[in-house]
Amino acid sequence: MDTSDTTDTSTAPRSGSGPEPAGTSRRGWRRWAMDTRPLRIPAFRRLWSSTVVTAIGSQLTAVAVPKQIYDITSSSAWVGYASLAGLVPMVVFALWGGAVADTVDRRKLMLVTNSGIAVTSLLFWVQAVTRLESVAVLMVLLALQQAFFGLNSPARNASVARLVPAEQLPAANALSSTVAQTGLVAGPLLAGALIPVIGLPELYLVDAVALCVTLWAVLRLPPLPPLAEAATRRAGLREIAEGFRYISGHTVLLLSFLADIIAMVFGMPRALFPQLAAETYAPWGEGLALGLLFAAIPIGAVAGGLFSGTFSRARRHGWMVIGAVTAWGAAIAGFGASRNLWIAVGFLAVAGVADMVSMVFRGAILLSAATDEMRGRMQGVFTVVVAGGPRLADVLHGTAGSAFGPRAAVAGGGVLVMVLMLGLAAAVPALRRYRI
Repeated sequence: MDTSDTTDTSTAPRSGSGPEPAGTSRRGWRRWAMDTRPLRIPAFRRLWSSTVVTAIGSQLTAVAVPKQIYDITSSSAWVGYASLAGLVPMVVFALWGGAVADTVDRRKLMLVTNSGIAVTSLLFWVQAVTRLESVAVLMVLLALQQAFFGLNSPARNASVARLVPAEQLPAANALSSTVAQTGLVAGPLLAGALIPVIGLPELYLVDAVALCVTLWAVLRLPPLPPLAEAATRRAGLREIAEGFRYISGHTVLLLSFLADIIAMVFGMPRALFPQLAAETYAPWGEGLALGLLFAAIPIGAVAGGLFSGTFSRARRHGWMVIGAVTAWGAAIAGFGASRNLWIAVGFLAVAGVADMVSMVFRGAILLSAATDEMRGRMQGVFTVVVAGGPRLADVLHGTAGSAFGPRAAVAGGGVLVMVLMLGLAAAVPALRRYRI
């Protein structure tokens, strides 16, 4: 590990949340199951429990908004425009929110932003029950919601390192990521089941109620003020630029972002799922194939999280990221080469497991390699990369699929991920050397 990539030890959790005493290591099958040690820490358990509720609730709104826009316009293009309307404010406010999270009490920032998201969900419900049927209003509300999300996410993610000891960061990230991926599977399924029963407007209301649970959990967190040095700073363009300079000066942080960009931009083939379902996997039924393709990666990620005990105690975090991204590329290449639907779904599920491992250790690197006064800004950049990479992949894969065919584009992207990741690891040793 480069000498510049030091782990911050100034913010270790309060007494009672340190490493487990000798003799409490898990034995037998429990060594392979999900590592739940962070849940023994009351503050982290409260933060995590709020995520359990909102992971599904937020997906209800994520389904309701495009459904309502399509019902009004009968146009998929407008659904795409709405996605862009949400992306731009999320990117801007995630970067700014990272700087804010480094200068204020993160608990207070989470309270304000979660309240804003809850109010936005109520406004979504109001416009739906009053049958306003205005795409412009929906897009404005979506932009407002994503702006609050951009402000909230860096503070929430950066707070984890203040609540759990460094050696439990991979386990904490695995718990949070598993819940998020479970929401991606269960949320849309629940939305599809609830719309015929309670109606689309009530999905927004359920999300707003779920956010009240989040507010209660965050309210019970301990104060998370900045260090004395950071308290005197303001959150402006200079501080945002300072965050990017910090990344460029800490090679392992830069490489962790590049690893995710390589994996998502060149290896996320979701834009080609509809064409593959209609052409390659049509004999199994287009609807069934499409649903399985979209669900396979999140299901694999959840499975990986449930068995996070197999990797959460690893110390060579850099090698775990390299191996996970390479495995992701190999699985995507295998998916592209598969003509059988069930084999293809199996490859995507394996890719989901690899994605979970990558998320866990990239998150741990960001929290451990950055000092506390920079963690908010690192998480802001992380939010932008995670949200922006798959959208760039949609454009790239859609174009490549039209030019070379969907299967060739997917397989080629997977191979490219492996080549680029292994090449990057060989050329720059910082990631290979990083460990805790």
